[in-house]
Amino acid sequence: MMRSDQVRLTCGITIPVLGLGTYSFLNDRHATKQAVHMALQMGYRHFDTAKIYGSEAALGSALTEAIHDGIVKREDVFVTSKLWGSDHHDPVSALQQTLRKLEMEYVDMYLVHWPVKLKEWACYAVPNEQDFVELELEATWAGMEKCLDMGLCRGIGVSNFSSNKIQRLLDFASVPPAINQVEMHPMWRQDKLREVCAENKIHVSAYSPLGGPGNSWGSTAVIDNPVIQSIALKHNATPAQVALKWGLSKGSNVIVKSFNQERMRENMASFNLKLDDEDVIQIDKLKEWKIMRGDFLVNQTTSPYKTIQDLWDDEI
Repeated sequence: MMRSDQVRLTCGITIPVLGLGTYSFLNDRHATKQAVHMALQMGYRHFDTAKIYGSEAALGSALTEAIHDGIVKREDVFVTSKLWGSDHHDPVSALQQTLRKLEMEYVDMYLVHWPVKLKEWACYAVPNEQDFVELELEATWAGMEKCLDMGLCRGIGVSNFSSNKIQRLLDFASVPPAINQVEMHPMWRQDKLREVCAENKIHVSAYSPLGGPGNSWGSTAVIDNPVIQSIALKHNATPAQVALKWGLSKGSNVIVKSFNQERMRENMASFNLKLDDEDVIQIDKLKEWKIMRGDFLVNQTTSPYKTIQDLWDDEI
C-alpha cells in the first residue's frame, strides 16, 4: 500500500485504509501466522485483533518474525487490539497482557470492544446472564486514557458505539476517541453514525465490510446481492471488490478477514476499482440489514440493555 492509502487520525497518527482481520472461529494459530506472513508480502500493513479473538499471540509471533527478518519495520505496521468487557475494571493491565502476547511495546490503536462491562472471569465471547455488571464508562475511559499516557498505545477509540453513546462519551472524555469501529457495508451504511462521527472528527472503521461471510454469525447477503453483483459485472470486478470500494469511498478504513491467498489479493485490488455516481445511487437504495446485532449482550435481568434497541439506541 502507498502512503496515499492511509488516513490521518485526530490523534496525529495515520492508519492504512485496508486492514486484515484476524478473528477466526477455529482460531488456528498456524493458519493465522501463515495469513499474516502472506499479507505482509502482498503489502498489507494494518492488522486487527482483540483479546476475545484469541489471535493476539499468533499475530504477534508472525510480526516479530517478519520484523526480525527485515521484511517490515515495527513503525510501518499498524496494530489494533481491543478491551474485552471483563477488563473494564483495569484497562492498563489488560493492555499490558495484550502486549505480552503480541511481543510488542505498544499497539497503535486500543479500542473498547463493546459498551458492556462484565465480571472479571467472563473471558469468553458469549456472556452468561450472571456475568453482566453496570457499565461505568467514565471509569473505563479514564483507564483507556491512562494507557495512552503510559505509551502503551498511540491512540484510543471505541467499537460498536451508537451515535448517542459517542455523544455521552464526548461529554466527559479528556481525550476523544480517534476511531469508532462498527459494522458497515453496502447493506448497513451507517449514515447517521458517520455524520455524527464526522462532526466530531472521529474516524469510522468498518468491520465486516463484506457482511462477514465465513463467520459463524455472518452472511453472504452482501456479496450475493443482485445489485452488487451487477455493478461488479459492469466493472469487470468481483462483488467483494465493489463492497470494499464502497466502504473506502465513504472515507472509512475497512477490516476484511480472509486467510485465502487469492481473496486477499482480490481485496487488495479493490483500490483499482472506480465506482460511478449511478453505482453509489443504486447501493444507497438497498434495503438495510444489520448482521452483527449483538443479541448475546441483551437480556431482561442483568444486562444494562433489556432490548436490542437499548443496545443501539434505536439505530437498528
